[in-house]
Amino acid sequence: MGGMGGVTAADVHHITVHVPVHVTVDTLLCVIFALLTSASNACAAVLQRKAAAQVPTDKAMHFSLIRNLFGRRIWLAGIALVIVAAVFQAAALATGPIALVQPIFIIELPVTLLLAVLVNRRSPRLLPWAGIAATTVGLGAGLACAAPSGASENATNTTWVIALIVTAGFELAVITAALPLRGEARAALLGLAAACGYALTAALMKNAMADLNAGGAAGMFSNWHIYATAAAGVGALFLLQNALQAGTLVASQPMLTVGDALISISFGVTLFDEALRTGWWLVPQILALMLIIFGCVQTAKSPLAQEAATSGDGDRLAGTVTS
Repeated sequence: MGGMGGVTAADVHHITVHVPVHVTVDTLLCVIFALLTSASNACAAVLQRKAAAQVPTDKAMHFSLIRNLFGRRIWLAGIALVIVAAVFQAAALATGPIALVQPIFIIELPVTLLLAVLVNRRSPRLLPWAGIAATTVGLGAGLACAAPSGASENATNTTWVIALIVTAGFELAVITAALPLRGEARAALLGLAAACGYALTAALMKNAMADLNAGGAAGMFSNWHIYATAAAGVGALFLLQNALQAGTLVASQPMLTVGDALISISFGVTLFDEALRTGWWLVPQILALMLIIFGCVQTAKSPLAQEAATSGDGDRLAGTVTS
Protein backbone atom coordinates (compact mmCIF):
# COMPACT_ATOMS: atom_id res chain seq x y z
CA MET A 1 0.00 0.00 0.00
CA GLY A 2 3.05 2.25 -0.05
CA GLY A 3 2.01 3.66 -3.43
CA MET A 4 -0.95 5.35 -1.77
CA GLY A 5 1.28 7.81 0.04
CA GLY A 6 0.83 6.42 3.54
CA VAL A 7 -2.92 5.85 3.33
CA THR A 8 -3.79 2.51 4.90
CA ALA A 9 -6.65 0.17 4.02
CA ALA A 10 -8.45 1.29 7.16
CA ASP A 11 -8.20 4.91 6.01
CA VAL A 12 -9.65 4.05 2.62
CA HIS A 13 -12.52 2.22 4.30
CA HIS A 14 -13.54 5.35 6.22
CA ILE A 15 -13.34 7.78 3.31
CA THR A 16 -16.82 9.18 2.55
CA VAL A 17 -17.72 11.19 -0.53
CA HIS A 18 -20.35 13.87 0.14
CA VAL A 19 -22.35 14.78 -2.93
CA PRO A 20 -24.72 17.74 -2.45
CA VAL A 21 -28.30 16.84 -3.34
CA HIS A 22 -30.54 19.85 -3.93
CA VAL A 23 -33.69 17.96 -4.84
CA THR A 24 -35.07 16.34 -1.69
CA VAL A 25 -38.13 14.14 -1.39
CA ASP A 26 -40.02 17.00 0.29
CA THR A 27 -39.12 19.36 -2.56
CA LEU A 28 -40.30 16.85 -5.14
CA LEU A 29 -43.57 16.32 -3.26
CA CYS A 30 -44.01 20.08 -2.94
CA VAL A 31 -43.69 20.57 -6.70
CA ILE A 32 -46.06 17.68 -7.43
CA PHE A 33 -48.71 19.02 -5.04
CA ALA A 34 -48.34 22.54 -6.46
CA LEU A 35 -48.78 21.23 -10.01
CA LEU A 36 -51.84 19.24 -8.90
CA THR A 37 -53.22 22.42 -7.32
CA SER A 38 -52.78 24.32 -10.58
CA ALA A 39 -54.41 21.53 -12.59
CA SER A 40 -57.35 21.27 -10.16
CA ASN A 41 -57.90 25.03 -10.18
CA ALA A 42 -57.78 25.11 -13.97
CA CYS A 43 -60.30 22.27 -14.27
CA ALA A 44 -62.56 23.95 -11.71
CA ALA A 45 -62.48 27.25 -13.58
CA VAL A 46 -63.41 25.59 -16.90
CA LEU A 47 -66.28 23.56 -15.39
CA GLN A 48 -67.72 26.52 -13.48
CA ARG A 49 -67.58 28.80 -16.52
CA LYS A 50 -69.24 26.12 -18.67
CA ALA A 51 -72.03 25.76 -16.10
CA ALA A 52 -72.52 29.50 -15.71
CA ALA A 53 -72.76 29.95 -19.47
CA GLN A 54 -75.84 27.69 -19.46
CA VAL A 55 -77.73 29.87 -16.95
CA PRO A 56 -80.21 32.37 -18.43
CA THR A 57 -78.85 35.93 -18.43
CA ASP A 58 -81.87 37.27 -16.51
CA LYS A 59 -80.59 35.43 -13.41
CA ALA A 60 -77.39 37.45 -13.28
CA MET A 61 -76.77 39.25 -9.96
CA HIS A 62 -79.66 37.34 -8.31
CA PHE A 63 -79.61 34.64 -5.64
CA SER A 64 -81.51 32.48 -8.10
CA LEU A 65 -78.25 32.18 -10.04
CA ILE A 66 -76.67 30.18 -7.21
CA ARG A 67 -79.82 28.08 -6.84
CA ASN A 68 -79.73 27.35 -10.54
CA LEU A 69 -76.04 26.41 -10.45
CA PHE A 70 -76.54 24.09 -7.49
CA GLY A 71 -78.82 22.02 -9.72
CA ARG A 72 -76.08 21.49 -12.30
CA ARG A 73 -73.72 18.56 -11.82
CA ILE A 74 -70.94 20.19 -13.84
CA TRP A 75 -70.90 23.19 -11.48
CA LEU A 76 -70.87 20.95 -8.41
CA ALA A 77 -67.95 19.06 -9.96
CA GLY A 78 -66.14 22.39 -10.28
CA ILE A 79 -66.78 23.18 -6.61
CA ALA A 80 -65.48 19.74 -5.65
CA LEU A 81 -62.28 20.45 -7.58
CA VAL A 82 -61.90 23.77 -5.74
CA ILE A 83 -61.92 21.81 -2.48
CA VAL A 84 -59.44 19.31 -3.91
CA ALA A 85 -57.19 22.19 -4.98
CA ALA A 86 -57.28 23.64 -1.45
CA VAL A 87 -56.14 20.28 -0.04
CA PHE A 88 -53.33 20.01 -2.59
CA GLN A 89 -52.18 23.56 -1.87
CA ALA A 90 -52.14 22.91 1.86
CA ALA A 91 -50.04 19.80 1.24
CA ALA A 92 -47.66 21.75 -1.00
CA LEU A 93 -47.18 24.48 1.59
CA ALA A 94 -46.66 21.87 4.31
CA THR A 95 -43.83 20.20 2.37
CA GLY A 96 -42.06 23.18 0.78
CA PRO A 97 -41.41 26.91 0.84
CA ILE A 98 -43.92 29.51 -0.33
CA ALA A 99 -41.24 30.84 -2.68
CA LEU A 100 -41.48 27.55 -4.57
CA VAL A 101 -45.22 26.82 -4.30
CA GLN A 102 -46.83 30.12 -5.30
CA PRO A 103 -44.79 30.85 -8.47
CA ILE A 104 -45.81 27.46 -9.87
CA PHE A 105 -49.42 28.69 -9.94
CA ILE A 106 -48.40 30.96 -12.81
CA ILE A 107 -49.10 28.06 -15.17
CA GLU A 108 -52.80 28.01 -14.21
CA LEU A 109 -53.74 30.51 -16.92
CA PRO A 110 -52.27 28.58 -19.89
CA VAL A 111 -53.56 25.27 -18.46
CA THR A 112 -57.04 26.77 -18.11
CA LEU A 113 -57.04 27.91 -21.73
CA LEU A 114 -55.79 24.51 -22.90
CA LEU A 115 -58.58 22.75 -21.01
CA ALA A 116 -61.12 25.25 -22.33
CA VAL A 117 -60.14 24.31 -25.89
CA LEU A 118 -60.58 20.62 -25.15
CA VAL A 119 -63.89 20.95 -23.27
CA ASN A 120 -65.46 23.39 -25.72
CA ARG A 121 -64.06 21.61 -28.78
CA ARG A 122 -62.39 24.72 -30.11
CA SER A 123 -59.49 24.82 -32.53
CA PRO A 124 -56.03 24.51 -30.89
CA ARG A 125 -54.90 27.27 -33.25
CA LEU A 126 -56.74 29.73 -30.98
CA LEU A 127 -54.29 29.01 -28.17
CA PRO A 128 -51.55 31.62 -27.58
CA TRP A 129 -48.72 29.14 -28.01
CA ALA A 130 -45.99 31.80 -27.83
CA GLY A 131 -47.36 33.09 -24.54
CA ILE A 132 -47.76 29.59 -23.11
CA ALA A 133 -44.20 28.64 -24.10
CA ALA A 134 -42.74 31.86 -22.70
CA THR A 135 -44.59 31.47 -19.40
CA THR A 136 -43.61 27.82 -18.97
CA VAL A 137 -39.95 28.28 -19.91
CA GLY A 138 -39.66 31.45 -17.81
CA LEU A 139 -41.19 29.74 -14.79
CA GLY A 140 -38.96 26.68 -15.01
CA ALA A 141 -35.81 28.70 -15.58
CA GLY A 142 -36.66 31.19 -12.83
CA LEU A 143 -37.27 28.52 -10.20
CA ALA A 144 -34.14 26.63 -11.23
CA CYS A 145 -32.02 29.75 -10.88
CA ALA A 146 -33.64 30.92 -7.63
CA ALA A 147 -33.56 27.45 -5.99
CA PRO A 148 -35.85 28.48 -3.11
CA SER A 149 -35.43 26.63 0.17
CA GLY A 150 -37.18 26.93 3.52
CA ALA A 151 -35.74 27.12 7.03
CA SER A 152 -38.82 27.17 9.29
CA GLU A 153 -42.46 26.09 9.14
CA ASN A 154 -44.00 28.85 11.25
CA ALA A 155 -43.41 32.48 12.11
CA THR A 156 -43.48 34.17 15.48
CA ASN A 157 -46.46 36.31 16.45
CA THR A 158 -44.19 39.37 16.64
CA THR A 159 -43.06 38.85 13.05
CA TRP A 160 -46.65 38.28 11.98
CA VAL A 161 -47.79 41.55 13.58
CA ILE A 162 -45.14 43.48 11.67
CA ALA A 163 -45.97 41.67 8.41
CA LEU A 164 -49.71 42.30 8.81
CA ILE A 165 -49.17 45.99 9.52
CA VAL A 166 -46.95 46.39 6.45
CA THR A 167 -49.40 44.40 4.31
CA ALA A 168 -52.37 46.48 5.49
CA GLY A 169 -50.46 49.67 4.68
CA PHE A 170 -49.56 48.37 1.22
CA GLU A 171 -53.15 47.32 0.49
CA LEU A 172 -54.50 50.66 1.71
CA ALA A 173 -52.07 52.60 -0.49
CA VAL A 174 -52.79 50.51 -3.62
CA ILE A 175 -56.58 50.54 -3.18
CA THR A 176 -56.61 54.29 -2.41
CA ALA A 177 -54.62 54.93 -5.58
CA ALA A 178 -56.98 52.73 -7.62
CA LEU A 179 -60.31 54.20 -6.49
CA PRO A 180 -60.19 57.51 -8.41
CA LEU A 181 -58.98 55.76 -11.58
CA ARG A 182 -60.97 54.02 -14.29
CA GLY A 183 -60.33 51.32 -16.87
CA GLU A 184 -57.03 49.52 -17.26
CA ALA A 185 -55.11 51.49 -14.62
CA ARG A 186 -57.70 50.68 -11.97
CA ALA A 187 -57.80 47.02 -13.04
CA ALA A 188 -54.02 46.75 -12.80
CA LEU A 189 -53.85 48.26 -9.30
CA LEU A 190 -56.73 46.18 -7.98
CA GLY A 191 -55.13 43.12 -9.55
CA LEU A 192 -51.99 43.91 -7.56
CA ALA A 193 -54.07 44.33 -4.39
CA ALA A 194 -55.72 40.95 -5.04
CA ALA A 195 -52.30 39.40 -5.62
CA CYS A 196 -51.16 40.65 -2.23
CA GLY A 197 -54.28 39.16 -0.66
CA TYR A 198 -53.68 35.75 -2.24
CA ALA A 199 -50.02 35.81 -1.18
CA LEU A 200 -51.05 36.61 2.38
CA THR A 201 -53.59 33.78 2.26
CA ALA A 202 -50.86 31.34 1.24
CA ALA A 203 -48.53 32.52 4.02
CA LEU A 204 -51.25 32.16 6.63
CA MET A 205 -52.20 28.73 5.27
CA LYS A 206 -48.58 27.58 5.57
CA ASN A 207 -48.53 28.60 9.23
CA ALA A 208 -51.90 26.90 9.77
CA MET A 209 -50.43 23.67 8.36
CA ALA A 210 -47.54 24.00 10.82
CA ASP A 211 -50.13 24.32 13.62
CA LEU A 212 -51.79 21.14 12.33
CA ASN A 213 -48.49 19.24 12.24
CA ALA A 214 -47.58 20.37 15.75
CA GLY A 215 -50.89 19.90 17.56
CA GLY A 216 -53.30 18.14 15.26
CA ALA A 217 -56.75 19.52 14.48
CA ALA A 218 -57.07 20.94 17.98
CA GLY A 219 -53.79 22.79 17.58
CA MET A 220 -54.82 24.25 14.24
CA PHE A 221 -58.28 25.43 15.30
CA SER A 222 -57.03 26.85 18.59
CA ASN A 223 -54.64 29.18 16.73
CA TRP A 224 -55.61 32.30 14.81
CA HIS A 225 -53.84 31.44 11.54
CA ILE A 226 -56.60 29.26 10.07
CA TYR A 227 -59.27 31.91 10.66
CA ALA A 228 -57.07 34.64 9.23
CA THR A 229 -56.53 32.41 6.18
CA ALA A 230 -60.27 32.33 5.50
CA ALA A 231 -60.63 36.10 6.02
CA ALA A 232 -57.69 36.92 3.75
CA GLY A 233 -58.98 34.57 1.04
CA VAL A 234 -62.42 36.17 1.01
CA GLY A 235 -60.89 39.65 0.89
CA ALA A 236 -58.60 38.69 -1.99
CA LEU A 237 -61.53 37.20 -3.93
CA PHE A 238 -63.51 40.44 -3.46
CA LEU A 239 -60.59 42.53 -4.74
CA LEU A 240 -60.19 40.21 -7.72
CA GLN A 241 -63.82 40.54 -8.78
CA ASN A 242 -63.46 44.33 -8.73
CA ALA A 243 -60.25 44.11 -10.76
CA LEU A 244 -61.94 41.96 -13.42
CA GLN A 245 -64.90 44.32 -13.50
CA ALA A 246 -62.72 47.42 -13.90
CA GLY A 247 -60.81 46.38 -17.02
CA THR A 248 -59.52 43.63 -19.27
CA LEU A 249 -57.40 40.64 -18.36
CA VAL A 250 -54.46 42.25 -20.16
CA ALA A 251 -54.31 44.78 -17.31
CA SER A 252 -55.25 42.68 -14.29
CA GLN A 253 -53.90 39.18 -15.00
CA PRO A 254 -50.16 39.94 -15.29
CA MET A 255 -50.29 42.05 -12.12
CA LEU A 256 -52.24 39.30 -10.36
CA THR A 257 -50.07 36.41 -11.52
CA VAL A 258 -46.62 37.96 -11.19
CA GLY A 259 -47.57 40.01 -8.14
CA ASP A 260 -48.76 36.90 -6.30
CA ALA A 261 -45.47 35.12 -6.99
CA LEU A 262 -43.21 38.03 -6.00
CA ILE A 263 -45.14 39.01 -2.87
CA SER A 264 -45.31 35.36 -1.80
CA ILE A 265 -41.54 35.17 -2.10
CA SER A 266 -41.29 38.28 0.11
CA PHE A 267 -43.51 36.66 2.73
CA GLY A 268 -41.46 33.47 2.56
CA VAL A 269 -38.16 35.31 3.11
CA THR A 270 -39.38 37.59 5.91
CA LEU A 271 -41.70 35.22 7.78
CA PHE A 272 -40.22 31.77 7.28
CA ASP A 273 -36.54 32.52 6.66
CA GLU A 274 -36.71 31.09 3.15
CA ALA A 275 -33.64 31.65 1.01
CA LEU A 276 -33.06 32.35 -2.68
CA ARG A 277 -29.87 32.39 -4.70
CA THR A 278 -28.41 35.86 -4.99
CA GLY A 279 -25.33 37.39 -6.60
CA TRP A 280 -24.98 36.73 -10.31
CA TRP A 281 -27.97 34.36 -10.11
CA LEU A 282 -30.17 37.48 -9.98
CA VAL A 283 -29.45 38.19 -13.65
CA PRO A 284 -31.07 35.04 -15.08
CA GLN A 285 -33.85 35.35 -12.47
CA ILE A 286 -34.72 38.83 -13.74
CA LEU A 287 -34.60 37.62 -17.35
CA ALA A 288 -36.91 34.73 -16.46
CA LEU A 289 -39.30 37.16 -14.75
CA MET A 290 -39.40 39.32 -17.89
CA LEU A 291 -40.15 36.23 -19.96
CA ILE A 292 -42.99 35.28 -17.59
CA ILE A 293 -44.50 38.78 -17.80
CA PHE A 294 -44.32 38.66 -21.61
CA GLY A 295 -45.98 35.26 -21.62
CA CYS A 296 -48.75 36.34 -19.25
CA VAL A 297 -49.52 39.45 -21.32
CA GLN A 298 -49.62 37.49 -24.57
CA THR A 299 -51.83 34.82 -22.99
CA ALA A 300 -54.21 37.37 -21.46
CA LYS A 301 -54.53 39.11 -24.85
CA SER A 302 -55.61 35.91 -26.60
CA PRO A 303 -59.20 35.61 -27.93
CA LEU A 304 -59.83 32.64 -25.63
CA ALA A 305 -58.92 34.63 -22.52
CA GLN A 306 -61.06 37.58 -23.54
CA GLU A 307 -63.95 35.25 -24.34
CA ALA A 308 -63.65 33.64 -20.90
CA ALA A 309 -63.48 36.99 -19.17
CA THR A 310 -66.75 38.14 -20.72
CA SER A 311 -68.66 34.88 -20.26
CA GLY A 312 -70.49 36.35 -17.28
CA ASP A 313 -69.51 33.92 -14.57
CA GLY A 314 -67.14 36.26 -12.76
CA ASP A 315 -64.79 33.48 -11.73
CA ARG A 316 -61.06 33.91 -11.58
CA LEU A 317 -59.63 32.80 -14.89
CA ALA A 318 -56.34 31.51 -13.57
CA GLY A 319 -57.11 29.96 -10.26
CA THR A 320 -59.56 30.23 -7.40
CA VAL A 321 -59.60 31.54 -3.89
CA THR A 322 -57.08 28.86 -2.93
CA SER A 323 -54.29 30.34 -5.05
